[in-house]
Amino acid sequence: MAQAQTKGPRMPPPRLIRRLVLAPLVVVIGIAVIVLFPLLALVALVSGLTGRLVRPGPQLLRGLRLLWLVTVWLAGEIVALTVSLGLWITSGFGRRMHTEPYQRRTYATIRWFLALVYRTTVRAFNVKITIEEPSVTPRERRERLARPVIVFSRHGGPGDSIVILHYLLSVYKRHPRVVMKAALQVDPTLDVTANRVPNLFINRRDLGEQTNTEKVNLLARGLDQDGALLIFPEGGNWSPARWRHRIERLEQDGRTDLASRAQQMPNLLAPQPGGVLAAIGARPDADVIFLAHAGLDGLITVRDVWRHLPPDPFIRAQWWRVPFDQVPRSEKYEVQVKWLYDWWQRIDAWVTEHRPATAPGSPAAPASPPAEAIPGHPVPGHPVPGHPVPGHPVPGHPVPEHAVPEASAAGAEGHAGPLADGSASAAASS
Repeated sequence: MAQAQTKGPRMPPPRLIRRLVLAPLVVVIGIAVIVLFPLLALVALVSGLTGRLVRPGPQLLRGLRLLWLVTVWLAGEIVALTVSLGLWITSGFGRRMHTEPYQRRTYATIRWFLALVYRTTVRAFNVKITIEEPSVTPRERRERLARPVIVFSRHGGPGDSIVILHYLLSVYKRHPRVVMKAALQVDPTLDVTANRVPNLFINRRDLGEQTNTEKVNLLARGLDQDGALLIFPEGGNWSPARWRHRIERLEQDGRTDLASRAQQMPNLLAPQPGGVLAAIGARPDADVIFLAHAGLDGLITVRDVWRHLPPDPFIRAQWWRVPFDQVPRSEKYEVQVKWLYDWWQRIDAWVTEHRPATAPGSPAAPASPPAEAIPGHPVPGHPVPGHPVPGHPVPGHPVPEHAVPEASAAGAEGHAGPLADGSASAAASS
């Protein structure tokens, strides 16, 4: 267990290999898949029919839908890489790439690519999302436009970061900066575009907490009025092994108080406060957004996605906005950590309360047997005595007193979001 954790995030190939080998390889594969699509579609359809005879279920067109998504994704990669190459050439072979006009064009390329992947996924798999958001008053609308935001989101389920970034870029018209794993740079479009705008890739060489917090501080400090910094405080997708290890690590560090609170959050990993506190300390004028979502978080492996993805996936999400003057920036470290854990427990309670009945891992959906709990630790995904419900404090840990605007469900495009100007969509599909 300890050995696995010391490896840290996987390292991508060197930049030269990514640009001269991976990017052209993806283009070649993409062209081949597009040309052979009719034949591949026929194979996928026959495979689905055969699989349905062997194992009845909703997987008849799953292979065909996945093929369509992969084909569109690869076509998008080809277009985005071609546009990025053109921008590099017209910018004087990269010399003006960091100027405002080219930064704006790079964000536009990312926006287009993510919107393409998002829309294709929605239509191919009929995924739906309902987002609950703070009520939009004239004052709320003005305040949302007035300052940058720092977004802290849970990390669970396939593709949640793509959905969040799509909303930030296309719906809320923000320019996001993201703290993410360096291994994600194996995707050529992400590698090229994300390295042209301010982002932070975490790799093995920079695993020291001090180094990373300093980089997060610098990233947050550069936010402009329409900027957004996206951080996943858990540091990775939820899994039973990570959940248990995080609790054990807290106990080994002598933080039995935080380990006890982490045990009361079966849906989330204990948050890592370093980057969170560095971000809010760097921008005293930034509002803080907390994001919860539930629906596909029970899908942990590729096999889970293939075998247990519901025929019509339904995802629920909720944003909370904490105004800049209600964020405990000037408080002592322990007070700030408690504030973060208070919010994380509220998000965990929300997930327990709002996970759709058909979600993988819910009582009504197929789920694999739970992993054996470590002594004294509850099994994730199973009821925990005294587990909080929304609006009810955990004994000894009161609900945060920082204002949380009352949320209203949004079921159609046109409802305002907490990161936008009030004209954005609040419901779509992932």
